[in-house]
Amino acid sequence: MNRELIRLIIGQFFVHTCMTGTRLAAPLLALRDGHTPGAVGFLLSLFALTQVFLALPAGRYADRHGFMKPMLAAIALAFVGTAIGVAFPRFEVLCLSALLTGAGCGISIIALQRHAGRVAHEASELRQIFSWLSLGPAIANFLGPMVTGLIIDHSTGQAGNNLSYRIAFAVLALFSVVAWWCVRSAQEMEPAPPKSDGQPHHAWDLLREQSFRRLLIVNWLVASCWDVHTFVVPLLGHDRGLSASEIGAVLGVFALAAFVIRVLLPAISRHLREMTVVMAAMVLTAAIFAVYPLMPNAWAMAFCSALLGIGLGSVQPMAMSMLHQITPEERHGEAVGLRLMLINGSSVCMPLMFGAAGAAIGVGGVFWVMGALVGAGSRMAWVLGKTPLPTFKVIDSSPAAGPAAHALGEKPVAMPPREP
Repeated sequence: MNRELIRLIIGQFFVHTCMTGTRLAAPLLALRDGHTPGAVGFLLSLFALTQVFLALPAGRYADRHGFMKPMLAAIALAFVGTAIGVAFPRFEVLCLSALLTGAGCGISIIALQRHAGRVAHEASELRQIFSWLSLGPAIANFLGPMVTGLIIDHSTGQAGNNLSYRIAFAVLALFSVVAWWCVRSAQEMEPAPPKSDGQPHHAWDLLREQSFRRLLIVNWLVASCWDVHTFVVPLLGHDRGLSASEIGAVLGVFALAAFVIRVLLPAISRHLREMTVVMAAMVLTAAIFAVYPLMPNAWAMAFCSALLGIGLGSVQPMAMSMLHQITPEERHGEAVGLRLMLINGSSVCMPLMFGAAGAAIGVGGVFWVMGALVGAGSRMAWVLGKTPLPTFKVIDSSPAAGPAAHALGEKPVAMPPREP
């Protein structure tokens, strides 16, 4: 992986940190000011809401304009979203901060994933690149809240006063400036040639491709398992009489395991295909969900949480590698946007469904139902891994072709067969 791509990953990390830090500071400030849990829940939903509606337009914009324009827009949104928290730390403004930083985070993810997918020249390189890309959000999800919490508690003589929150938002705004510094000299790649048939295309046309639909379903099942774990573990821990710190430790072990497997994935991906990793992760998840509700104490739950983090943490890089192989190069941004819209839409809606299901069938029942679904879905991953992918564009690798094709960032991309 070249140095420029490392700088771009670091830049996207700082944009993501703006969002995760704000996602901690905003609800804490709202609660301090006496707002209800319902209002705080509404505030938290706004971080994902803009990503649902902006994902497809952002993907199309990236397809037309490349990396820099959408990335600079994302950095500007993150900066404004955190800066207004410095000037006006009130609930209405915090809602706007959530919308802006959530939008900036989503746009930066789409821009970088599309750009990085075009840098790779073969499937094994795709797997390695997306494994490295996945580390940025994983670290940001840990460092953003931690740094923000430390600033709120220790930056002034009195923890949690207005000044400490203003300082926290100011530091987050500074992170967006660092993001700009990291990406400012990024080199744009040659745009992908438009489709030659001259017909207008819509993002939903991608869903006509059987392999793309299957990949989205598999990715949605895995993302839902991630949401189930985050939502149900506090309830399960409460039923077991665990303390808040023990429940937090169980969730922390999950995040740590997901990070560790993503560090190891670049080496693992040299030897295993994408859907082999995904299918193994889904089978492992189904098995863990079957026994998780039976765990009697924090140590047993932490062990299951670690195994689950290893399984679920390995899926996203592999899914992104496969997505870039089964979609046309000139529509990678749309495909990434469609995937992000589905995942974030699920994150907004699924907790409500989990709550209703938990009331009807119990906390353990939610684990068992989701485990059965992801276990059944593993067959879809197996079929997807066996589906032959006819060539969409092939690089001439002969000596006569020279390095020009690779210099332009061209790579072989596959299109799945259409359903009869």
